[in-house]
Amino acid sequence: MNIRTETIDETVVAFVESDEVLITDVQSALDLMATVRYETGADRMALQKAALDERFFVLSSRLAGDILQKFVNYQMKVAIVGDFSGYSSKPLRDFICESNSGHHVFFVSSEAEAAQKLARAT
Repeated sequence: MNIRTETIDETVVAFVESDEVLITDVQSALDLMATVRYETGADRMALQKAALDERFFVLSSRLAGDILQKFVNYQMKVAIVGDFSGYSSKPLRDFICESNSGHHVFFVSSEAEAAQKLARAT
């Protein structure tokens, strides 16, 4: 895993890069948040969709809700970067749309979009 930071409009955003799945459960999400905060001081993180266990995208598993609630509780804004068009689940599409209209969790198609959303999030 590699963590790099960019400062955008005076806001530090951590970009987490990894060739392996980093988040498989709530504890691994908490561990990643703690690592990012400790190593970068950032409270905004972008990570690739591939860093999430595929069960995250099955809403009935409750994994997405449990994990994203921790991000909100610990005040870590997150952008998940990837192509979500392959998911046919209407509830998942609705969940992504609702998340994108908020201020804490974003599902985006590029790192540039992630940086923009995270830097502007209040």
